[in-house]
Amino acid sequence: MKQWTLLLLLLVGALGNSFAAELDGTGTLTKHTFKHKGVEYDYWLYMPQNIAEDAPLLMVFHGYGSKNIPSVNYGFQPLADKHGFAICYPRGPKDFKGKHYWSVGYQFHIENNCERDDVGLAIRLAKHLQKEHKLSKENLFATGHSNGGAMSYILAYQASKHFTAVASVSGHIMECRYRTLTPKHPIPVMEVHGTEDRLSRWNGDPYNKDGWGADIATPRAVGLWAAANRCTHEETEVLPIVKNRVIAHRFVGGTGGNEVWFYEVVGGKHNWAGDSMNTAAEIWKFFSKYIK
Repeated sequence: MKQWTLLLLLLVGALGNSFAAELDGTGTLTKHTFKHKGVEYDYWLYMPQNIAEDAPLLMVFHGYGSKNIPSVNYGFQPLADKHGFAICYPRGPKDFKGKHYWSVGYQFHIENNCERDDVGLAIRLAKHLQKEHKLSKENLFATGHSNGGAMSYILAYQASKHFTAVASVSGHIMECRYRTLTPKHPIPVMEVHGTEDRLSRWNGDPYNKDGWGADIATPRAVGLWAAANRCTHEETEVLPIVKNRVIAHRFVGGTGGNEVWFYEVVGGKHNWAGDSMNTAAEIWKFFSKYIK
């Protein structure tokens, strides 16, 4: 009996290691630093083996205070190996609370003079990597979870000349940014969001009950980008159910073929939604439509 138990434990361990290796990918992950306007940022760069010249670059932005950097468990590295793109995981410096963050308009960051030019950092870092590693200048994508999702929205607002498309998971648009920023150019946008998210609330937080600052409702944020891209109609699909029901709302017929995808995770919480679908694969499927 003990032998069978030991064999079972070894088998489970082997499967666990195999899954971890699958998440890690087979390429190389290296840590670097980059300075922008006197501020030093860490970043990790994932390069698949034998990556082709002029390959796309994906920038993945972490959540507020995240200790899981680089965000290997998001599942992009095996996709990078398969489809041939590089991944950059930047890390925002710490705020007055000692938390790594991106400057997206949180009230306590504004009040404590923690606003930074993270948009400029993203643009300059991307250009550096494109030149250094001969990556594509036309195929630059951004995604992130929570605070990183909000950062992706900011890039859609302010850096649409540089980024090809963006995808947010559990992200939000702060009311102060909504009032002061206007989409400059059409850009494909994707949002994945749980209806029971208690941090980036589905219906927004107009009265700042959670302390981050007022933010707008998720359907309103998506509608903003559908309008900015002049999408003409909506197509709906229910994904195969794994845990939570996922309804894909795809707003199509936009300027230059642009689309806005909105994945409604029914009952979903503030997470990557990886227990309900292959979120990374859905995001890359969206980005792949716009590779030039």
